[in-house]
Amino acid sequence: MCICINCRHVHSCSIYKIIKKQHKYQTKNGNSVFTPKNTLITVNINSSYNEIDWDLIECLSFTEKPGNWLSIK
Repeated sequence: MCICINCRHVHSCSIYKIIKKQHKYQTKNGNSVFTPKNTLITVNINSSYNEIDWDLIECLSFTEKPGNWLSIK
């Protein structure tokens, strides 16, 4: 699971914006002013369902704020 959903920086993070784009979620054209340090993204490929799942699993800039992604508009 992507750790971005519980991060204080999710609303302005450039990496989260990239992940959303890969998942084909629409993003607002707002500026991604926060660039996290030392991130690690995993890409899981499920050929049976023709799915690709992108998840940020490590980030030195992660600051916990549970449920912060719920307020993304």
